[in-house]
Amino acid sequence: MNLMSLVCDNITEILTKIVEFTQARQKVLIQNIVNVNHPEFVPKELQVREFSTLVNDAIDEHVRSRRLVLRDSETIKFGAGGSFEIKPVVDEQCRKLLVENQEQYIERQMNKLWENSLNQKVAAEMLVERRAATPAGA
Repeated sequence: MNLMSLVCDNITEILTKIVEFTQARQKVLIQNIVNVNHPEFVPKELQVREFSTLVNDAIDEHVRSRRLVLRDSETIKFGAGGSFEIKPVVDEQCRKLLVENQEQYIERQMNKLWENSLNQKVAAEMLVERRAATPAGA
């Protein structure tokens, strides 16, 4: 068994999950901006810290036992074949900010989008580099 190929596959899987998570978060954040003028709209967010904890726990498990175990949480469920489901939650801080100061609310959403975009770009670039460095058939 080639352990390096397992490590590469696990890193690739983690990077893929990060890209997928940031893509899903981008959609939620865009909806938070697009729907800003709808009276009944409630801003949502993905549980970024929860996702980060799940990924860190999986990496720690990999270091300890050489296996990648992605555990579910309340809002993040990992499925068969690499799929996963993420449920947005109400963003209470932004809900309050939307009522108090719409301009600051939009600025906050834009900052979240910018940060999310950077995270996505880094993970995507690392994924491209990882795939380029992996020999065919490994």
